[in-house]
Amino acid sequence: MKLKKITALLLGTVLTASMLTGCNEKTDVKPDAPADQQEVETQTGDEGGEEVAPAAEEKKEYAEDEITDFTCFIGMPGSEINDGNEIQEIIAKKTGVRVKETWLTGQTAEEAVGTMIAAGEYPDFINGGDASVSLYEADALVAWDDYIEQYPNIKEMYSDAEWDMFRQEDGKIYWANVFTNSYGENRETGHNDEAFWIQCRVLEWAGYPKVETLDDYFDVLENFYAENPTFEGNPVIPYTILCEDWRYFCLENAPEFLDGYPNDGSVIVDVDNMKIVDYNTTPTAKMYFGKLNEEYNKGMIDKEFATQTYDEYIAKLSTGCVLGMCDQNWDFNYTITDVFAQQGYDKLGCSYVPLGLTAEPGMEQQWHSYGDTLNNSSGIAVTTACEDPDLAFKFLSDCLDQEIHDLRYWGVEGVDYLVDDDGMYYRTEEMRKQATDDQWKANHVCTYSYFPQWLGTSKDGKNAMQPSQQTSEFFATLPEPIVKCFEAYGAENYPDMIHSKVCETGIWYPMYSYSNAMTTDTPGGVAWTKMGETKHKWLPKVVMGNDFEASWSEYMDAYNACKPEDFLAEMQEELERRAATAE
Repeated sequence: MKLKKITALLLGTVLTASMLTGCNEKTDVKPDAPADQQEVETQTGDEGGEEVAPAAEEKKEYAEDEITDFTCFIGMPGSEINDGNEIQEIIAKKTGVRVKETWLTGQTAEEAVGTMIAAGEYPDFINGGDASVSLYEADALVAWDDYIEQYPNIKEMYSDAEWDMFRQEDGKIYWANVFTNSYGENRETGHNDEAFWIQCRVLEWAGYPKVETLDDYFDVLENFYAENPTFEGNPVIPYTILCEDWRYFCLENAPEFLDGYPNDGSVIVDVDNMKIVDYNTTPTAKMYFGKLNEEYNKGMIDKEFATQTYDEYIAKLSTGCVLGMCDQNWDFNYTITDVFAQQGYDKLGCSYVPLGLTAEPGMEQQWHSYGDTLNNSSGIAVTTACEDPDLAFKFLSDCLDQEIHDLRYWGVEGVDYLVDDDGMYYRTEEMRKQATDDQWKANHVCTYSYFPQWLGTSKDGKNAMQPSQQTSEFFATLPEPIVKCFEAYGAENYPDMIHSKVCETGIWYPMYSYSNAMTTDTPGGVAWTKMGETKHKWLPKVVMGNDFEASWSEYMDAYNACKPEDFLAEMQEELERRAATAE
C-alpha cells in the first residue's frame, strides 16, 4: 500500500493512447542509448591505414582529502554499514562522495521528519516517505529541475510526462522515487508486491494442491498444523498479521485484491465506469474479515498479532515457525531470505511463495503488477542544508553510471562475481553464500539502496542490472524446495505462482500516490486521516471478537462517522484529472 514497486508509469506514446485499462501483452520499450553506449566512431588515416578507436577518457580518482562526506536519512528501518566499508570506499574514490546513511529507529517517519522541521536541522539527502510533503511545505528541499536537464543519467529515469507528475504546487520537482525503474529488457523474476504467502513445505506436504480462495488457503494451513504443531522444537504459528503503524496494510487492504483489482492502495478504480469504489465496505471486505475472525477463534491466527511490533514480527518469521501471512514482499523477504540461508531453513522448505487469492474460484486478479509503476508521492531529495547541492546531484547521477551501479549491486569483479567468456556475470556458490552474511555485508557491500537505481538489462545489453534478475543467478540461488514447488505448479518464477492477468495500467495508477500525500487541509484529507485511525483501532477488534456480526456493525458505524464520502469525492476528482491527462 505504501512503498510497493516504485517505477515508471507508461512511456510517452502510451500516455496519449488510452484512458481505460486494457489487458494486453506487455511491450518493453528500451530507452535510447546514452552516449556511453553508442558505437565509437573509428578514425582512419588519410592513406587508408588501420582503423583506430579513440582512447577512452581516463576517469579521475579522488584522494581522501578530495572526498566530500554527505549524510542521508531514510524514513524506513534498515541496517547501517560499517565505517570503512570496502565498496563504499571504492565508490567514494570514483565519485568524490561518501554518504553516511541513517535509518528510522523507534519512531515513525512523520515523527522523525517533524523533529527535523521543528529544529530546522536536516541531513544532505533525505527520503521522508509519507512526510515528504511536509518537507516541501517547510521549504527544506532543493528543486531538481535544472539538474534533470544537466544530467542525462537522471533525466532518462522518466519520460518528460512522468517527471511532470512529480511537480508540486509551485510547479517544481523536489524528489524522485527510485524503485524500481527498468532499463532495457524487463527481467522480472520476483514478486515484490503483496500476496498471501505460504511456506513451500506446507504445499509439498499437501501434495501441491490448487489454492484459489481464502477457504482453500486456510484449509491447507489448518491441515498441516494439525499434524505439524512444532518446528525445530518451537510452536508453529499457522498465520500472523502485522498491524503496527502504517504497516497495518497487511490486515486492511486485501479486499481490493480479492475482488481482482490491482494495488491502487486506498481505493478501487472501476475502470468500466471510471468510478472510485470504497473497498472497505464491499461484501468481499465483510467476507474477508469474517474469515479472519473465524480462524482467530479456531486458534489459527497469532494471538499476539494486534500488539506485535515490526521487529517482533520479523523475529517470528525468522524462526521458520510462521506458516503464512499477507504482506508485501519488500516488507519482510529481503531479511528473511538471508536468515533462512544462514540457518539452513531454506533447505527445509521454510521459504515463502506467493499466492494470488480471490473471493470466488475462477476469478481473474491483479495481485502482480507487470511492468513499472510510478509512485510520485515520495522519494530521494536534496535538502537546503546541503552546502554543495551541485555535487549532491552529480552523485545522484553517478549512482546510475554502469560502473558504479555494478559496484553497488554486483560488487567487485573477482571477489563478488566472475565474468565468463561471453561476458556474462556469475557467482560461485561461495560468493552467493557470503552475499547473505550480515558481517560481510556490513564490511563490504554498499548498495545505497534508496538512491537512483535500475532493474532490467545492463547497458552492455547482456547482463541484468541486479543479480536477482540474472537468469543463471536466480535459479542458482533457489532452494531445492522452491524449485520443486515451481515444477509442481508449472512456474518458472515467482510471478508465475500468482497467475495475475497481464494488464496495461491506466494513467491514474496507482491512486495511492495521491492519497499518500493528502493532508488535513481538505475535508477529504481529514476523512482519510480519521478512516485510517478508525481502521487501525477497530479491525483487530473485529478479527478477535466473539460476535463478528456485532463487531462488524459497530466498526461500520465508527467508519461511516469519519465521512469517507469526502475522501472518496476527492479521489474521484483526482481520478478524473489523471484520466484527462491521457487525452
